Amino acid sequence: MIDLNAISSNYPQQQGESSSNCRWFLTGQIDPEQPNRQFPIHSTPFSVGRRSDSSLHLPDGCISKNHAEIIVSDDGRLMLRESGSTNGTFVNGEQISGEREIQENDLIHFAALVFRVGVQQESATSYHTVHEDVCDQALAMIQFEKLISDGGLYPHFQPIVQLEDQAFVGYEVLGRSRLFGLQTPYEMFHAASQLNMESQLSEAFRLRGVEIGTAFGPDSNLFVNTHPKELNNSALYDSLKEVREAAPEQKITLEIHEGAATNMNMMGELCSVLKDLNIMLAFDDFGVGKARLVELGEVRPDFLKFDMKLTNNIEHASIKRQELVALFATLVNNLGIQTLAEGVETRECHEILVQMGFQLGQGYYYGRPSPISKYELEIEKKSEDSLRDYQDTESSSIFTHDD
Repeated sequence: MIDLNAISSNYPQQQGESSSNCRWFLTGQIDPEQPNRQFPIHSTPFSVGRRSDSSLHLPDGCISKNHAEIIVSDDGRLMLRESGSTNGTFVNGEQISGEREIQENDLIHFAALVFRVGVQQESATSYHTVHEDVCDQALAMIQFEKLISDGGLYPHFQPIVQLEDQAFVGYEVLGRSRLFGLQTPYEMFHAASQLNMESQLSEAFRLRGVEIGTAFGPDSNLFVNTHPKELNNSALYDSLKEVREAAPEQKITLEIHEGAATNMNMMGELCSVLKDLNIMLAFDDFGVGKARLVELGEVRPDFLKFDMKLTNNIEHASIKRQELVALFATLVNNLGIQTLAEGVETRECHEILVQMGFQLGQGYYYGRPSPISKYELEIEKKSEDSLRDYQDTESSSIFTHDD
């Protein structure tokens, strides 16, 4: 085995750049819970496999013990050699057998794990920075299929509380992922927009979130979101039916941006579908869009979520602004719509919102978006309480009482 750190190789170069101090590396994730990392190709041959002594150790069941090798030739070219793996090695989506030359920015699949080939130069130029960003986006695009079809979604849940006693009454389902380049909602929807698949991603978010969120129990209200492209599309109704079939008894609320309330025809059709499916409706981001209070008289949601621009740090706002927000809350409450304040981060903010008459709250003060595992103790307590109530009911029913 040759240590490449001790020698200088004649790597490929861009015009005007020196190649005397550059090094090959792979960019990707070994574990979905770990961030994206760079793995220098520090020796030749550079072994890839499940064996612990591999140059790139990939402890995943889909990887063979001796999966592949990378060889740096005397003239600086990079060669990828398949080692007879069970699940194959792919370059830019094409399965290889034997040996193949690989280039900077090629995408390599070792079975299901994806890596990008890169070259690091001592005096890197902006060309490489831009190129790496573009290729990381390409890698994210390849990962997108795994996100949708292979359970790559990792929903988080943020509690929604009853302000009066801060009891948890529900959770907003928020999309997350552990896949490289697709961890945040922005990254996921950016990739989806390149494929015109925003609606499909939103559908997958809802279904996966509800499937996992049923662990909270049927009385916990799961607030699920929509993407603007889904509105005015009958596929949304099919998606909602699938969600309801996955959780027949679960309390579910569909959130749409309050600006959609101005489309009366669409809202009428949507409300009819939601009523048939026993799914509640919430207008999100109220106060910063196009909707007016008059629309609430035509289409009354079950919940109105006041945008955090109105409610966040309300304790520091002017008296006039506080009075205006309190007036909005009163008007909405009088329409029989539950008011929900977003962006609550402090005890002082919570207390003033209670005084204003808000019924529900959401924000870091009550809890940050977290995976279902964070709520295990709460779920366990709910299960114990439900079992105890059931046992009490059963015990009382065996006795007869004379009048």
